[in-house]
Amino acid sequence: MSDIYKSCPIIENDRYLLRFVSEEDTDDLSEVYSDKNALPFFNSDNCDGDNFYYPDRGRMAEAIRFWHSSYEKGWFVRWSVTDKAVSKVIGTIELFHRKAEDAFNEAGVLRVDVRSDYERSEVLRELFSLIIPPSYDLFECTQIITKIPVYAIERIDAAQKYGFRRSDSFLIGTHDNYAYNGYWTISKE
Repeated sequence: MSDIYKSCPIIENDRYLLRFVSEEDTDDLSEVYSDKNALPFFNSDNCDGDNFYYPDRGRMAEAIRFWHSSYEKGWFVRWSVTDKAVSKVIGTIELFHRKAEDAFNEAGVLRVDVRSDYERSEVLRELFSLIIPPSYDLFECTQIITKIPVYAIERIDAAQKYGFRRSDSFLIGTHDNYAYNGYWTISKE
């Protein structure tokens, strides 16, 4: 893998800043991960039963410590997403390079978790445009996948407009061997 696990890059545009998640994000991220309207959009496939609902600050702090530990082990990178207009963290983006024996072997897996008021096509498209282009090189992959539930109308619109295509393939869980559906893919041009 690239040096992503030695030095996590900061990625930004005029509106959003992506930087490695920090303990200082606990309060802002508590708003995201206790938002019951955002919860149905979080991808918890193959996450050992974690549904990413953290109803209190203590549980959120514990999750951030786990994310740091996972980064140190080279499992995944989790960026905080800051909306510069309000100087507030409004979500996270996770990415990792997947090794498995299914259709998504060697793909980059993208998880985008945002507060429910940011679950809008234009926001998600802008976040895709920030994270996807550098991710092919950062995670040494030619394909990026993301899960989108059938009811996630804004997310589907954003994905289609950005160039993702719905896949009929299943992601086979490396921990639970379960076949997960609902994945969309985009490939490096």
